[in-house]
Amino acid sequence: MRENSSISNSKTIFKILIFLICCGFIFSYFGKKYEQAADKNVINYFTKARFDDFYAIPENTLDLVFVGSSHSYCSFDPENFDDELNILSHQMGTPLQHPDTTYYELLEIYKTQNPKVVVMEVYFDMLNDDFEMKQASSFFEVLNDTDMKERYIKEAFPLNEKIKYKLAPVRFQQDYFAYEGNEISKKLEENLGVYKKAVETNGIEEYRSKGYVYCDTVMVDSEYDETNQFKGFDGKTWEFSKVQKEYLEKIIKLCEEKGSELIFVTAPIANVSVDYLSHYEFVHNEISAFAEEYGIPYYDYILIAKEEKMFENENFRDDAHLNDSGVKILDEHFIEILREYF
Repeated sequence: MRENSSISNSKTIFKILIFLICCGFIFSYFGKKYEQAADKNVINYFTKARFDDFYAIPENTLDLVFVGSSHSYCSFDPENFDDELNILSHQMGTPLQHPDTTYYELLEIYKTQNPKVVVMEVYFDMLNDDFEMKQASSFFEVLNDTDMKERYIKEAFPLNEKIKYKLAPVRFQQDYFAYEGNEISKKLEENLGVYKKAVETNGIEEYRSKGYVYCDTVMVDSEYDETNQFKGFDGKTWEFSKVQKEYLEKIIKLCEEKGSELIFVTAPIANVSVDYLSHYEFVHNEISAFAEEYGIPYYDYILIAKEEKMFENENFRDDAHLNDSGVKILDEHFIEILREYF
């Protein structure tokens, strides 16, 4: 009976080993397949152009750098500041950029540059998530330094996200299905003559220089009400992420060590969107208190713009981002604030 039991155990172990080996082959196969599709996907052209231009800047010539999410690169045009202040600046915002990404981006910036001023856009919707994979991936797509990427993963990724990121089939799954879906659409268009309806637009969007993307699109009617993302917003339920707060503290310390003046800015949102912000004062007061605790100047253009009646809804490309006409208004105002630093 012992002998039979031993044989049975050996067979079980053998079956488990075979199963694990098969799983390994399957994961390896689909991992490579998904990764190949991800490589064929076109990354955000604007972000790539922004970083390519940054890496081409001669060392230690940058005076001012803008960091943050899309609200940064849709608000600050370096050309406006350079012409008025006789400086060299660059826009380094990335899609959905949270403070954790901002910190590692600044580490990358300081490897070749030592800007006198760092303007960090602190949009409240980027401050209440402990972690967001999509914004980290956007940064990785354009980051030149593999060691910096590995450091980010090691220090900032939660354990479950580290595991998912290391498993190629999970990591590249969205890219794969996005790519395959696009390929299927192309074949249907070619074989059946069925074409997707072109996305309607009332303007243009194009990369200009120094990280800035020009856009003269005007917010569409639906974003005034039915599709406005701020409907139902309640500042009383907003929570300042402990993780992102810790990264803000790291950013403050890093800028101090490098001798850079750090300024916090919250970009404006469309007038109609401001009307949907219930109890926004709770959000503003918490961010403002944090900035004051560390002696960081903080300019909240959601409130400043409302008080000074700076914008019309026509100055916005959508319910939350300025178009170029709005950028000119904002930058003219903010340039006067920056004069004392230069």
